[in-house]
Amino acid sequence: MIPAQFEYLAPTTVDDAVRALTEAGEDAKVIAGGQSLLPVLRLRMAAPTVLVDLGRISALRGVRDEGDAVVIGSMTTHHEVLRDPLVADHAGLLAEATATVADPQVRHRGTFGGSLAHADPAGDLLAPALALDAELVVRGMDGSRTVPAAEFFADFFTTALRPNEILVEVRVPKHTGWHARYEKFNRVAQAWSIVAVAATVRTEGGTIAEARVGLTNMASVPMRAHAVESALVGQPATAEVVRSAAQHAADGTSPTADGNADVEYRRHLARVLTGRAITTAVAG
Repeated sequence: MIPAQFEYLAPTTVDDAVRALTEAGEDAKVIAGGQSLLPVLRLRMAAPTVLVDLGRISALRGVRDEGDAVVIGSMTTHHEVLRDPLVADHAGLLAEATATVADPQVRHRGTFGGSLAHADPAGDLLAPALALDAELVVRGMDGSRTVPAAEFFADFFTTALRPNEILVEVRVPKHTGWHARYEKFNRVAQAWSIVAVAATVRTEGGTIAEARVGLTNMASVPMRAHAVESALVGQPATAEVVRSAAQHAADGTSPTADGNADVEYRRHLARVLTGRAITTAVAG
C-alpha cells in the first residue's frame, strides 16, 4: 500500500527539527531509522501531514564517555551500539540486548533512540534501559529536560515526549565490572519478544552485591522485577538462591493475552527466563 501524501523535511540541527515539529503541530511525525514508522505509513495506520527526518543531524550520533555515564546519541544505530567498546565495558546489558534486535539489516538502519521513542512493550531495548537506570534527554522549544527511564515509558507506544520534542541522547550510568545477560523467548528468529528478561549483577567474593532485572512484554511498559532484586542482594550467588528469587519474577506484572501466549504462560516464561538470565550473569 502507498502511504498518504506528506511534506518531507530534513533539518540539519536539533533546533531546526524542534522548530519544524512545533510549526507542523500534532500532525507531524519524526522519522529516525524508519524501521518502525515506515511499515506503519505503508499500512496507513498513521497519516502525518509532515515527516521530519533526523537522519542529517550529525550531533545526534555517537557514543561518548562522560565520567560516570556513557552517553548514546539518539540516532546512533543498533550496529554502532553493539560494536562500541564503551558500551561493552560499561553497559554490557545494552550490548547483550542489542545483539538480539531483529537482523543485521535492521540493526544497520534502526536507531537506539528510535526504538526507545517508539515504546513498543515487546521492544528489546526498553527493559535494559530501565534496568540500567538510564536517563533520556529530550529537547523542545523550551529547552532540554531529562526524564528517568522509569518515567519515560507511559503506556503502549506512548512516552513522556511532548508533540514538539525529540529525544536527543540517552545517559546510561556506568555498570563497570557488572555481568549481564538478556534472555529472549520468541517463536522464530528475529521476531518480537513474547517475553524477555534483562539481568545484570555485581558480585563480591561470591555474594550478590547488586542486581538489576528488567522485564520485556510483561505489561504495557517495561518493568523492574524489584522482588527478584531484593531476594538476590546480599545472598550467595548459588543456584538455589537464583532459583528461589526467580519465582518472584511475575510479581506485580500485568501481561496481556494474544495469539502467542496467554497470561499464565507469560508469567511462567518470566520466571524461567529470569532464572536463566541471572544464572548466566552470576557465572560471569
